Amino acid sequence: MTAIYRRELNSYFKGLTGYVFAAFMLLFIGIYCAIINLKSGYAAFEYALSNASFIYIIIVPILTMRSVAEERRQRTDQLLYALPMGMSKIVAGKYLAMLTALALPLAVTAVYPLALSGFGAVNYGAAYGSLLAFFLLGAALCSIGLFISSLTESQAVAAGVCVAVMLLNYFISGLSAYLSSSAAGSAIALGIAVLLAAVVIRLLTKNGTFALGVGLLLELLLAGAYVLFRDSFSGLFPSIIKQLSVFDRFETFTNGVFDLRGIVYMATVCFVFVFFTVQALEKKRYD
Repeated sequence: MTAIYRRELNSYFKGLTGYVFAAFMLLFIGIYCAIINLKSGYAAFEYALSNASFIYIIIVPILTMRSVAEERRQRTDQLLYALPMGMSKIVAGKYLAMLTALALPLAVTAVYPLALSGFGAVNYGAAYGSLLAFFLLGAALCSIGLFISSLTESQAVAAGVCVAVMLLNYFISGLSAYLSSSAAGSAIALGIAVLLAAVVIRLLTKNGTFALGVGLLLELLLAGAYVLFRDSFSGLFPSIIKQLSVFDRFETFTNGVFDLRGIVYMATVCFVFVFFTVQALEKKRYD
């Protein structure tokens, strides 16, 4: 795993990818820090991070698009399969290299709250709690980008799909207000979500019987719950959709609340999509 980690990290900084990623992050955080903190004389660094969070929509695809897609295009993924280590260690090495590339520019921004103390009282708990959440937000989005990259051979396709997914996650809270809040509407939407989950299981496991069984079981449980607790389904699907946004979880920290549930949620997203990436690559190994 260490060899994969070093190889990936070197590839980021021997080329332009790592420098472009760091430059964009430092540029936009610096711009918002100058506008919100320095020009306005307001020492709340967490507000600069809140406004700069959208930059992940642009820079995460830059960092993740080539991670697996380029290996598959050049057929060097066959060398990875031949390594004397499990696919989980290979993916972990790639992902840890991403997190290192993410952490380096954020380490620079860690001095900003100290510098802002000369302009007013800084709430260090809120500032550094938000910085931690900003890193976890990036880590969660990178895990999603890594998974998307594992599904295609084209860097352009990986980047395009990643941008679309980032945008959807960024605006999903606002979009949830336009979804049907009726009990029947929520039940139908959840039924469709179960079907999509069964399709994903089929694609990852190549086991149609297992995917069908899981799908049918979940549909039956959903139907039973709807019959027994129909009133509880009112507004349920929009509420669930809203909770899926990792950007919203991050915003809680910028409001001065250290939300342990947000930490757990973002860490769970990281684990789930790294796991999905491992399964996607294992599937390609035997295709």
